[in-house]
Amino acid sequence: MRFTPYRLLLSILAMFAFIYPVKAQSLLRDAETEAFFREISDPIFEAAGLTPTSVDMYLLGDQSLNAFVTGGQNIFIHSGLILASDDVNQLVGVIAHETGHIAGGHLVRNSDYASVSTATALTSLVLGAAAILAGSADAGIGIISAGQSVAQRQYLAYNRVQESSADIAGIQYLEAAGVSGQGLIQFFDKLRDQEILAQVRQDPYVRSHPLNRQRILSLQEGVSKSPYFHTPPNKINNERFNRIKAKLAGYLYGPQRTLRIYPVSDQSQSAKYARVYAYHKALEWDLAMTEVDSLIELEPENPYYYEIKGQILFEQGKVKEAVPVFERAAHYSNNQPLIMTALGQALVSLEDNELMKRAIPILENATRQDRGNAFAWFNLAKAYSWIEKTPEANLATAERFYAVGGAGQAAYHATQAIKGLKPGTTDWLRAQDILVFAEQAIETQRGRRRRR
Repeated sequence: MRFTPYRLLLSILAMFAFIYPVKAQSLLRDAETEAFFREISDPIFEAAGLTPTSVDMYLLGDQSLNAFVTGGQNIFIHSGLILASDDVNQLVGVIAHETGHIAGGHLVRNSDYASVSTATALTSLVLGAAAILAGSADAGIGIISAGQSVAQRQYLAYNRVQESSADIAGIQYLEAAGVSGQGLIQFFDKLRDQEILAQVRQDPYVRSHPLNRQRILSLQEGVSKSPYFHTPPNKINNERFNRIKAKLAGYLYGPQRTLRIYPVSDQSQSAKYARVYAYHKALEWDLAMTEVDSLIELEPENPYYYEIKGQILFEQGKVKEAVPVFERAAHYSNNQPLIMTALGQALVSLEDNELMKRAIPILENATRQDRGNAFAWFNLAKAYSWIEKTPEANLATAERFYAVGGAGQAAYHATQAIKGLKPGTTDWLRAQDILVFAEQAIETQRGRRRRR
């Protein structure tokens, strides 16, 4: 393929990316995992001087080992990182390191420094192109190559400073939270050998967090000074981590692979949990129900065991049987919004007037707590429509499209809602807000297309 200057420019700019964009990966939402993330991360955020509720954590369905920060105070964790971690402290160590990037303002500073490095590369590109046009192709290529090399060294040198700063900060946060930093070192040790691999074979975490022996030694020195250095992982958190890792394996892997990792001979709760998902995936309903009932017998107030049981019943078409199971899950989870969404969906699916009326306050509660829950908005719109509350159904649909970035559909349904809602009411004002934001988004999109 012929390398045009435009493609060369793109390749140069790619070297300066600090974060990995959320592209093909799927966002995985799970009530148990999100609650667990919050519980193990909040002490780290507090130690960093951050307001825990202002930091959002997301799980991406991607088998590579990676974690990154983007868009202010958002931490993304790849499923592959959880599956590769041996215990909860390895995961917490990575979270502490990424928190160091947030607290250090590295995203903002990185953008400024990348501009300087980009300017160096672009200057060499212009000078090199001029030399090529003047007939000195070898000299032009030399100028471009040298400029790229200098720019890359500038950026990587700055990036190493950031990584070192995040390491030091992460160790401090772990100590303040009473967690051993050995987990972070153990995780980095897993990745250290990958540095000798070709870049295309490396996990993204290695490329965005370059490792070397000196960095590992510095980390070991800092961590060994902590009074919690020899403290083992918290037993309760580690058990919860093992269960989440197991259910994630059951959900993502094929049934045969899951059953090889978690054979029937393993009677731990985490192994049973993995097999529930494996049997569910293989449509072995009876085996799945046997395993989940044994889990409920062990922990009769665990909301997440009821949640997966309800889901199995629902997907078998046993919706009426699923409803009381989801109700118990909602009760024991203190009305967690994702679980209430599952309950609301089951009620709506039965297409009964009284059950629709029961579903509405449940789904309204779910959307109040989790406004980005598009599936809850979808079911709420269906319930409103069923009982002929058309303006409210349009507003719920506008919220749904607003949550997923569908500006055009959000604007249309917000306009329809405004026509039917009483002016000045909370719902009417919310529809107005969505319409304004959606129209702004549409105009921004048009501007981008015109610039192209």
